[in-house]
Order: sequence, then C-alpha cells, then structure tokens
Amino acid sequence: MEYLTGVRDKEVMEISELKKSGKEGQKVWVNGAVHTIRDMGTIAFVVLRKREGLLQCVYEKKKSGFDLKIVREGAAVEAEGVVEKNEKAPNGIEVHLEGIHILSEPEAVRMPLAVSKWKLDTSLEAKLNYRSISLRNIRERAKFRVQEGLTRAFRDFLYSQGFTEIHTPKIGARGAEGGANIFKLDYFHRPAVLAQSPQFYKQMMVGAFDRVFETAPVFRAEKHSTKRHLNEYTSLDFEMGYIDGFEDIMAMETGYLQYAVKLLKKEYERELCILDITLPEVSRIPAVRFSEIKERVSEKYGHKMKNPFDLEPEEELLIGRYVKEEWGSDFVFVTHYPSKKRPFYAMDDPEDSRYTLSFDLLFGGMEVTTGGQRIHDYRMLTEKIAARGMSKEGMEPYLDAFKHGMPPHGGLGIGLERLTMKLAGEDNVRETTLFPRDLSRLEP
Repeated sequence: MEYLTGVRDKEVMEISELKKSGKEGQKVWVNGAVHTIRDMGTIAFVVLRKREGLLQCVYEKKKSGFDLKIVREGAAVEAEGVVEKNEKAPNGIEVHLEGIHILSEPEAVRMPLAVSKWKLDTSLEAKLNYRSISLRNIRERAKFRVQEGLTRAFRDFLYSQGFTEIHTPKIGARGAEGGANIFKLDYFHRPAVLAQSPQFYKQMMVGAFDRVFETAPVFRAEKHSTKRHLNEYTSLDFEMGYIDGFEDIMAMETGYLQYAVKLLKKEYERELCILDITLPEVSRIPAVRFSEIKERVSEKYGHKMKNPFDLEPEEELLIGRYVKEEWGSDFVFVTHYPSKKRPFYAMDDPEDSRYTLSFDLLFGGMEVTTGGQRIHDYRMLTEKIAARGMSKEGMEPYLDAFKHGMPPHGGLGIGLERLTMKLAGEDNVRETTLFPRDLSRLEP
C-alpha cells in the first residue's frame, strides 16, 4: 500500500524551466510530440511540440547514441540531452540529444495535414474534418489559448466583483426566449428543449446570490449558414442585482474587457505574438442610441436603412467603420433597442416604451454581446407577457421568483467564439470554435 500526498515532481522539464538561468550545460530529460524533423545529414533538428510551445533538439550522428530512423513525426517521445542557448532556436534554447525513448508512434504513414508548417495552408473544411490534427499546428492552437485567456479573465474578474459562479441545466421544459429557434427532444416520453440561454435561471438566482455568472454552451436551432452563426456556442453570461440602471451592466462589461486585455498582455504574450494580435484600446468605450447611430451611418455613408427595428450585418459593419473613424474605438455600445426586437423580460424605457433599456456591444462591426436591464416587478412582467399574447404556462417557477420579490437587475451574454474571432482577426467563427455545430456539421 502507498499514500498519495499530492502532485508528483517529475524529472522531465518544461520549456519555462529549461529557460531559467543556470541550466545551460546541464543534462536534462524532456518529453513531447515530434512536430517535425529537419535532417541536414550529419546533424538533424528534431523539434518537439510541448504545451508551452516548440523545443528544438539537435541530433548528431556520432554523439546522440541512437539511429534517427527510429524517430517519426507525430511520435510521443522522452529524450535526454544537454541544454544550450541558441538565439535562433524557438524560445532561445535547444537540447543536444544523447538518447531517446519512444513512448508511442503513429500508425499512419503520413499526417493528413502539414501541421508543422507555420501557417496551415488548407481549407477550413479540411481543418474541421481533421480537427484533432489541425490543432497541433502552433498557430491554430494559439487561437484557443487566447480563448482560454478570455474565459479565465471573465471568471477572475467577476469573482473579484463579488459574483457567484452557477451551473444551470441545459435541458428544460421550454425556451427562455420562445420562437422557432429551439431544439426539441424527447425526455423520457415528455417534450423538452435544449437551452437557448440560462436567462430564466440566472435571473432567478439574482434573488438568491445578488450577482451570478456562468460560462456554458447554449443552443439555437437557427437555419443560418453564415460566417457568424453557430447552432451551439459558448456564452459568457452574468446577471447582477441592485443596479441603478442598465449602464451598470455596460460598465461591468467594460471592466471585464479591460481586465482581459491586461491578462492577455501579461500571460499570453507568446500567443498574441504568434497570431500577430494587436489588442484593442478599451480604456473608454462609446455608447450611442440605436436610432442615433442608424441616422449617423445613413447620413455619412448614404446607406438606406432596411430594418428600422434591428441592425443588419451590413449596418453593423458600417457602424464599426464609423466608430473607428469618428471616435477611434474598436468597440461601441448600441443602446435603446426597439422593444419589438427584445424579449418580453426586457425593461422598456420609461420615457418611450417603444424602446428598451438594453444594448448590444459591437466589436469591429459585429455584435458580440447582448444585454440590458430586466423587468423586476411581477405585475409589470405578467402584463407584458399578456400584451404579447404569450402564455404563462411552464413559466411558473420563473415567475415565482418575481412574485416573492426581486431587486432591480440586469445582465448580458457574450458570444465567446465571436469575441475570439474578432480579436484574432478571423472572418469565420468556425475558425475559433473547437468543434463547430452548424447546419451541416455534427462531427467530429
């Protein structure tokens, strides 16, 4: 019998440990996947792919103690050698090999994609079909490290602001927003749906915790086949009580973005460099009314408004261009959306009930966030449900929270994949989705 007392120390070293001063000239053990082999004849470079990046190992026929032919691209290996500085090598170091142990090797003769190239020069379809392989490419992998940073920042920042993390069910009796974009399923011979959002649950939990957040998948049965839509995506949601107005929600998101930019600068510099990302300026984000920005864009660019109640993708692009040219910002809060285009729980503007105390955040001409103040008064909420010809059936647990008192509150949902897409400068949201689900894709 033995006792486990915690994480075990390993002899094998990571890149950050190898880079520490005093390691030069020392014998070390390293492991990783063989990313590429560059055979120069008497010497060869065996590049290992590790979680912290690439590690260059030098093979010398007369010194390395093994035959290079036993090493194949894609193999998992453990090697020993001596650390040396080399400014031309990835991360400024290399390991001169003295021995190698093959942990596992691929069955396939060759890789389906040239993952060792700096840029994976293939179609998006090929990248998605071989997703587990394409993400072995350093640039492809870096996108999801940046995405991790955005999620980590969301959690860390909201914890610092007194939020409680919650986990809500993704199978329910009805959707939070109604409409036709609901995935229906059979739940033990009862009708059920996949959650469009955690909206009802996070509002209910404001009555318990005041401030809550969740990072989780949401499902939309929208029959779109565009570069910006997915049928399953990750939503960064929060809801907060005792607000003075929906401006508090926008201010909290601005705080999150500022925190995220600082975290990415500090902890993800390598990935930002790999992807050539210039982080946006977020010290101040303009907020402008829906009707006003439509008029400004129409006047400046001669654009005819097609939909008076919503923003078309073309209009979002023009707004992004306008905001950059006029105010020098990559972001803009578009506020006071028409009530017709907002869910029943959105608080109407008391000064003009045609509009709501809600907003979208646009980043580079694309909506990445929707949020606003919610109705917290039970009578007002039920009256609006009735005015829209909706039934309260199935909403009783949600309405109970309001029947027994709720504070003024509001919240938002951020599309993680879209936010990553705009930050990384991609033009298709599938590029920044690990395993996309859309009209035509259910695998891998």
